[in-house]
This record gives sequence, C-alpha cells and structure tokens, in this order.
Amino acid sequence: MPYISKEIREVLDKKIEEIHHLLHSVLYGNEVYGILNYITTRLLLGTCPQRYHDYNALIGVLECSKLELYRRAIADYEDKKREENGDVY
Repeated sequence: MPYISKEIREVLDKKIEEIHHLLHSVLYGNEVYGILNYITTRLLLGTCPQRYHDYNALIGVLECSKLELYRRAIADYEDKKREENGDVY
C-alpha cells in the first residue's frame, strides 16, 4: 500500500470521490470495469513514460496494486468462503 502523506491523500481523495460518484450514479453493470481500465491506463500514460525503465516501473505499480488488493480485501473473502463451503486442498 502506498502510504502517502495525509495532505496529499486529502487532495487526491476529493477527486477520487468525484470519480466514485460518477461511476455509481451514472454507470451500470460490467461497463464499470472497462471504465476503470480506461482510467487506469490514462493515469499511467499520463506519467509520460519515455524509456523501458518508466514502463517497467508502471508495471511494478500495477503488480503491487494487484497484490495489495488481494492481500487486504480478497484474501479475507476467500477465507470466509473456504470456511462456509469447505477447503479444496
């Protein structure tokens, strides 16, 4: 998790909440995931990558974001479902 300063987080969270509102009030169904992909792509490309090093760093951002999402949100869900339905292993 990118633990950034509270000051930066406050500025960013206001804009992120605007996007959340737009996604929840205007868009429906699976279209939201395509839009999230679009937003993510635009944000990453907006960093103006120029070299392999830049692209490699962006892939690292995506990979770490994926891993943190799994660790902080999905793993608990998976554990709950394993308890409800039984272990596969």
